[in-house]
Amino acid sequence: MRESAAERHDRLLALVRERGTARVADLATLLGVSPVTARRDVEALAAKGLLDRVHGQVSWPERPERPERQGDPGARRSGEGLVLGLLAPSATYYFAEVIRGAHEAAARAGARLVLRISDYRPEEDRARTEGLLAAGAEGVLVAPSWRGPEDRLGYGDWLAELPVPAVLLERRADPGTPLDALDQVVSDHGHGVLLALRHLLELGHGTPLLVARGDSPTALAVRAGYAEALGTLGLEAPGPVIDSVPADQNPEGFERAVRALHEAVTSGRVSAALVHNDVDAIEIVQRLADLGVKVPEDLALIAYDDEVAALADTPLTAVAPPKRQVGRHATELLVERLTEAQDEEAARRHLSLLPRLRVRSSCGAPRGVHHA
Repeated sequence: MRESAAERHDRLLALVRERGTARVADLATLLGVSPVTARRDVEALAAKGLLDRVHGQVSWPERPERPERQGDPGARRSGEGLVLGLLAPSATYYFAEVIRGAHEAAARAGARLVLRISDYRPEEDRARTEGLLAAGAEGVLVAPSWRGPEDRLGYGDWLAELPVPAVLLERRADPGTPLDALDQVVSDHGHGVLLALRHLLELGHGTPLLVARGDSPTALAVRAGYAEALGTLGLEAPGPVIDSVPADQNPEGFERAVRALHEAVTSGRVSAALVHNDVDAIEIVQRLADLGVKVPEDLALIAYDDEVAALADTPLTAVAPPKRQVGRHATELLVERLTEAQDEEAARRHLSLLPRLRVRSSCGAPRGVHHA
């Protein structure tokens, strides 16, 4: 994929901030671009006040502390005038609501929210965040592009070294690591899975089977929550977790997942399933119908995410993580950190928000909303 100018600018800013001062010719080599391109980039960033440029070199600008607004000593305490940065892996699907909640909370505080999208490229997270700092962000909300533990290990340490307050968003740090000392606001996906399983059991089904992806922190949390819920409920899984994959990206893998679920239903091993995520669940229901298995007559099904579950031909019961509230609470916490900076003893917080279960037609139960 060709790198955009904005992405290149973020990388350039990260290089200058790391070094303090750099020659334009050296930046061209490090960025893999021509000297002319590097010079134009530097000129554009210097014009915005994001870099200082003198005699073929650039440096990270010194930023004086922002004074209180004259005649309004409570402005900083209220959050008015703050600039907040938000790094998200995507601006669509799951994270659209997280971003919306953060934007609403920032607006209520009188703060400005600046957004960067990493497009699920963990190696770009640091540069994107440096771009936010260069754009004036005084604190950041960061949802790293980690897809699994290896990304967290390979692309996570820099977060603990940020020079501004940071809140980790919809991501959990490993206990005992430097990242674990950051504020965190997350959805409790384990609780969401437990809600789904309990509901299906209350409807008279045997232990539900899990069909889930394995390519995101949410997917991994759902898988871990499933194992934990089985232990809490004293149950054994009716079979191995079925690996789900996007039908458009891996048709063969998708068909294998559907066939595995079809066999589990027609053999009588299961009559209920939890599927992560909504899109996969909708396509699985459609394909199962082609094979003669109907939802909810033959299979009670609950989806996880509740982004588009209600729009299926048979509206899907779904676990709904509190995405907008995650963005809102994280932003409020960041504003508090910035406006109460004099309180060095303030405890860091790990805030877990509970999902809801939204009951629709796909599980064969009366419709409604179950909270916990």
